[in-house]
Amino acid sequence: MALQTQAGVSKKVQNKALVASLIGSSIEWFDFFLYGTMASLVFNKLFFPSSDPTVGLLLSYLSFGLPFFIRPLGGVIFSHIGDKIGRKKTLVLTLSLMGGATVLIGLLPDYNAIGIWAPILLVLMRLIQGLGIGGEWGGALLLAVEYSGKGRRGFFGSIPQMGVTIGMLLGTLAISMMSALPDDQFMSWGWRVPFLLSAALVFLGLWIRNGIDETPAFQEAKKTGNIAKVPIVDTFRYHWKAVLIAVGAKVVETAPFYIFSTFIIAYATNYLGYDRITVLNAVTIATLVTTIAIPYMGMLSDKVGRKPLYIGGTIAMMLFAFPYFYMLSLKSALWLTVATVIGLGILWAPVTAVLGTMFSEIFSTNVRYTGVTIGYQLGAALAGGTAPLIATALLSSFNSWVPIALYIVISGVISLIAVSATKETKDLDLDES
Repeated sequence: MALQTQAGVSKKVQNKALVASLIGSSIEWFDFFLYGTMASLVFNKLFFPSSDPTVGLLLSYLSFGLPFFIRPLGGVIFSHIGDKIGRKKTLVLTLSLMGGATVLIGLLPDYNAIGIWAPILLVLMRLIQGLGIGGEWGGALLLAVEYSGKGRRGFFGSIPQMGVTIGMLLGTLAISMMSALPDDQFMSWGWRVPFLLSAALVFLGLWIRNGIDETPAFQEAKKTGNIAKVPIVDTFRYHWKAVLIAVGAKVVETAPFYIFSTFIIAYATNYLGYDRITVLNAVTIATLVTTIAIPYMGMLSDKVGRKPLYIGGTIAMMLFAFPYFYMLSLKSALWLTVATVIGLGILWAPVTAVLGTMFSEIFSTNVRYTGVTIGYQLGAALAGGTAPLIATALLSSFNSWVPIALYIVISGVISLIAVSATKETKDLDLDES
């Protein structure tokens, strides 16, 4: 379906779709980043106890990284449903899975209570989360993009990306509030509160999503019979190059992000001696900055194109990798905050803002859910789930931040090579790709 048919969609309906896309994405990532932060603060002590703190942290990060490798499976399952049955029904399923697992994490007994079953159950809940989020992002993206018009596709596609940072912001704020408790209370019950409270957010998200219609693009595809029998087969048969481009492009959007937002918490507190609240506040400020910047970057991409913003942001992050760690090494709360705001708040924003729109524009409607999801989730598995683990291992092996900075640079090189293989897509109708 060409984009011109979106002219019949009212602005009210478009805005409702944007809200549904944003709130679901925000809830999903609130749940996900909540775990990422707790992995470095709580789970390494309560669920993966070890005589060597580094080993406990590595095991905790391993549990953080495992779901990234099941996310492609979740992506295959739910994108198949999304391309066969519809975007809306799929998004209700993914949100229910993610939210249920998150609440159960808040109820789990720790290692001292049930021994080895504690980390086993924790990892099981994480795998269920991974299945849910595997299908969530693609659906939330398409809910926005397929309701947009051609001239606003970059803006609409950037809105679900705000959910990543809004979810992270909510998670970080919740943890900061609980961190104000005495350490013994925080470790005993305080860390559980944000997980349990997420139930209210999930019910809100389900209510909003149930109130929207299927996207015009999918309705038109269903009406004309343009539905793939087995979407994943058609995706790899006709769009294998686009999948590879998406996987490669995802690398620099993901690896540096987890360095700037998750790894920094353990690195700054355990290795550089920063106060935990100081680090969390720096990440919170940077997250607020990038949340504001993302929609503006999306609108800018509708004028100048996706590739210029993506390439510019990627090169800027590569150039900032070494100055970033040097600023952290100054052991100043001010420079820590400045470095985090520049890296996460400013330089990362243009890359993530255009990523989803760029992905959606290189796949046709009948396999779009499958294509964008597989490319995104494979890239996330390769570069996202491993990032804190690799960074911690590099730091432990070399006792220096230099290899981690090189790791960020290499991720940028990979993505630049991938994006060089695609053309500018802002002026295409969605089915011209």
